[in-house]
Amino acid sequence: MSDWPRPVDGVTVPRFAGPSTFMRLPVREDAAGLDIALIGIPFDGGTTNRPGTRHGPRQLREASGLMRRVHPISLTEPYTLCRVADLGDLPTNPTDLMQTLDLVTGAVAKIRKAGAWALAAGGDHLLSLPLLRGIAEGEPGLGPLGLVHFDSHSDTNDTYFGGTRYTHGTPFRRAVEEGLLDPKRIVQIGIRGSLYSAGDMDWARSVGIRIMTIEECVDLGPDAVAAEAQRVAGGGPAYLTFDIDSIDPAFAPGTGTPEVGGFNPREAMRILRGLRGLDIIAADLVEVSPPYDPSGNTAMVGATMMFEILCLMAETRARLRPL
Repeated sequence: MSDWPRPVDGVTVPRFAGPSTFMRLPVREDAAGLDIALIGIPFDGGTTNRPGTRHGPRQLREASGLMRRVHPISLTEPYTLCRVADLGDLPTNPTDLMQTLDLVTGAVAKIRKAGAWALAAGGDHLLSLPLLRGIAEGEPGLGPLGLVHFDSHSDTNDTYFGGTRYTHGTPFRRAVEEGLLDPKRIVQIGIRGSLYSAGDMDWARSVGIRIMTIEECVDLGPDAVAAEAQRVAGGGPAYLTFDIDSIDPAFAPGTGTPEVGGFNPREAMRILRGLRGLDIIAADLVEVSPPYDPSGNTAMVGATMMFEILCLMAETRARLRPL
């Protein structure tokens, strides 16, 4: 087994051939010796409307086979900077939400203790919570993280359906309450769509979360949005979470809670590229629901965003790697 994993070369083996893995990377049984572990979390027990994101990791793997090795603008080659591999899917229980949260937390903690950072493909957005818990458990001295959050929704609701505290609409409220995130270093990008009530985001604003509506993002433009994200989330380690519904459903219809009027993929990529230099030490791409997009375009958009995020993480890891 090579000590430095490499993706299958698309000019040697056609990109439609061979096993389906994230970015055509080799599969590893554990994170020992890796810098970044790509993981799937096939679970959608936190959804409150349209399910199907449990099938997201499999189709994201398939779509990611179209990614090549080098970023077209920065010329970053993440697989030269870092040891990266596909660790497969984390354990879940599709009939038990709370057990799944514990399983994911434990698996991510193990990855972190092995010295690797995680880039996860969901699954629904509740999964950001056990990912953050696992990071804290695996590296207790890290402290509360900043957060760059691409989404249509703030996901800071308190409860659903008379008291349910764990859904894909609540993860970042729970994460702030648990001390996993510093609310004053959270920026939410692209928020839009109708609300349950006029006060839906009062709590988020009251604790200092910076909410950038899609209207503000359009008025500012991608470069200024990225600069504001740098200002808010900078100054320490940060987590990046990308909900595919931040993209307009004209480009990414395969998601559980689509909202019209979102980013096009080019705008989102421009913002991500403007985040270079942030200390992004973990990330996820969530809410891809293949049953709602037979064309597979949503997974293609998602895999492209994962590659953008991987390049950011690889640059950070190479810069911060202990000598």
